[in-house]
Amino acid sequence: MTALNAHNIKARAPQSDAAGDLALPPPEQLARGDFDIVVRRLADDIAFGSDNSRLLGSGLEYAGSRPYVPGDSVRLLNWRLSARTAKPYVREYEALKRTSIYIVLDTSASMSTTSIARSKHALALWIASALGLVAQRRMSPVAIVGGGERSVPVVPSLSRNDLQRALEPLRVAEPRETTRVGERVADIALRATRASVLVVLSDLHDPKAIPAIRNASQKHDCLVMHTVDPTEIAPLRAGFVRAREAESSRGFTATNRSTFAHNDDVRSELIRAGADYLRLVTSEQFIPPLRRFLATRGSLLRGRG
Repeated sequence: MTALNAHNIKARAPQSDAAGDLALPPPEQLARGDFDIVVRRLADDIAFGSDNSRLLGSGLEYAGSRPYVPGDSVRLLNWRLSARTAKPYVREYEALKRTSIYIVLDTSASMSTTSIARSKHALALWIASALGLVAQRRMSPVAIVGGGERSVPVVPSLSRNDLQRALEPLRVAEPRETTRVGERVADIALRATRASVLVVLSDLHDPKAIPAIRNASQKHDCLVMHTVDPTEIAPLRAGFVRAREAESSRGFTATNRSTFAHNDDVRSELIRAGADYLRLVTSEQFIPPLRRFLATRGSLLRGRG
């Protein structure tokens, strides 16, 4: 799979300024406060209708109820038991059942190479930010893991400040950054002592990525969101094009029939490995398919057995 140098492709604008998430601005152009506002809106949109998702669940299991004591949150009240006994009771949950979520965000050069206004890097960053916030709201500790040369502390946390600090250095695309997705996935698979949810947001140009995800799937719940530029799935229709691979700088010549992503092969291989797979094209809206995917992934055929 190969990424084209941005200078060799004519840029095109998003399909419609009114097409919802297609109008999202580049994340690196926003001040921190504006960036946070967009992330919160995206989190609300993505979480809508996904209450039963295994990824977006609370990570807590109901343990029982006890009498209410001053200081308890009214949101924990067990209304049915309280009405039956005429005394207030609150629900208790087992905090040890929390599921940690590791989000590997590919920030390599091929992610910032784009033929339209929205790059794969921008799409992946918006999704990682929103998913991290939704998971924290539902009491699942989150760690954002850089999938390029940049690294951030890999410690799952419920703190929103920790999430923001991890995202901040990854917001700006680096055109010369090499990929480390496979290494990061392998490291998490060894680091996480308990079964966790591992989300990979990448164009999968790292040849080590799929083997690492295959190994991680033996222990962890893996979800791959494959980001794709329109030029990687459709013929160029541009005659002969000279280009360079974004990360290796390897030169090549492509014809008008060339495509640069073997999506069916990637999907089949990941499903056989036991990972859930979703392809996201930068020129298309991502919230509706992502919302549907998160709401139904618990019932998807996972390729096991």
